[in-house]
Amino acid sequence: MAEHNHDVDSHEHVDLLVIGWGKGGKTLAGTMARAGKRVAVVEQSDAVIGGSCINIACIPTKILVHDAENKRDDDDTDEYFAKAVKRRDTLTGAMRKTNFSMLDDLDSVLLVSGRAEFTGDREVLVTGGDDTMQITADTVVVNTGSLANIPPIDGAKLGGRIYDSEALQHVTPFPKRLVVVGGGYIGLEFASMFTHFGSEVTVLDRGERPLANEDADVAEVVAQSLADDGVTIINEASVTAVADGTDQATVTYEVGGEEKQIDAEAVLLAVGRASTNEGLGLGKAGIETDKRGFITVDDHLRTSAEGVFAVGDVNGGPMFTYISLDDNRILADQLLGEGKRTTADRSAVPYTVFLTPPVARVGLSEDAAREQGYDVKVGAKAMADIAAAPRAKIEGDPRGIVKFVVDGATDHILGAALVHVHSQEVINTVALAMRHNVTATELRDTIYTHPSATEALNEVLGVVK
Repeated sequence: MAEHNHDVDSHEHVDLLVIGWGKGGKTLAGTMARAGKRVAVVEQSDAVIGGSCINIACIPTKILVHDAENKRDDDDTDEYFAKAVKRRDTLTGAMRKTNFSMLDDLDSVLLVSGRAEFTGDREVLVTGGDDTMQITADTVVVNTGSLANIPPIDGAKLGGRIYDSEALQHVTPFPKRLVVVGGGYIGLEFASMFTHFGSEVTVLDRGERPLANEDADVAEVVAQSLADDGVTIINEASVTAVADGTDQATVTYEVGGEEKQIDAEAVLLAVGRASTNEGLGLGKAGIETDKRGFITVDDHLRTSAEGVFAVGDVNGGPMFTYISLDDNRILADQLLGEGKRTTADRSAVPYTVFLTPPVARVGLSEDAAREQGYDVKVGAKAMADIAAAPRAKIEGDPRGIVKFVVDGATDHILGAALVHVHSQEVINTVALAMRHNVTATELRDTIYTHPSATEALNEVLGVVK
């Protein structure tokens, strides 16, 4: 590391202390160090240097999604999955090394391995093995991320054949049958991934239908794609027990008052994310949390404690790495700039669920727009029916839908749902248009390259009514 000062009871004072090596914190640390500030970064696990995105979340899962989609029928499942996991580990290892160097190479950055606990105002005690270090700082940023939520279900504890989304990425042996508890975005992404690798996948979802936040027509297209690929989704399923046995795990659930059981070689618990604040000693620093345990912040990301901020998942906001990156911009503006940026500035923030094909959305759904009283106009087409955009057909997967929600009074785009090959790229163009009040008509009549997924906008925005 840049410096080792792990003597028992050693003391350090810095301009900025970052607890947790997440996207927002590591970026801010580099910016502040390059601005001549003394910075300390504390991380308790070498396995997540660089943050969860590159180590256990965005990057490794998308490697596995990509490789799963490219598996051929005659590939040996166990061998192919093992190769994909090896590629995952190699790439994330290289990224972790690069992320370490990005801070380690800066002379004014102190990297500390250990667990931090607040002992007072802007004061933490870091414990690493037998060594302790007390660090005080002018500014503290908590960037400790989130954990997989373990539901209060009988027998639902990690280990054996029961996994969270991190552990399942290294499942061995490869499960012939996988049960996913939870039909949210993470659960469906892993369901899609594992069915393409060769598992028989069943999703147990509490809701009436998957993707409850999407319009019914969009959700139906997605559900059909998952079904076509071999995923079974059981709706309105309430899981009551999970049991790990000698040869298989058994999940007990109720549907319509009837108790049922399903066996599998692996069970994934995918029922949301929980805070990582246990043991941080937030109370000793006067840092308040909400009822879910996430740190409460204002629109400048300030906690209830003077000089202490919280960025990324730990503040309970949208759990995307690019939101954590934007959190960093807000803090950099406060610490080095004019302090004008806030979370309230954010508009048209897109997201993608990497199913096959991916689901990308920005802004309001049709249902939400109608509830808010807009003069709603809609343009929607199945991707297979968009004659002027053959990209998806060229790539052999024309499934999906393109749907736009437009304000009839202003011709501004209120939202879009894109389910098709490359939708994760196209959604950024739509979001940019929304942020700058580009009208639906302008977006419709723009020149796009051919053959591209983006040019579907020409045709779909031409049927808005």
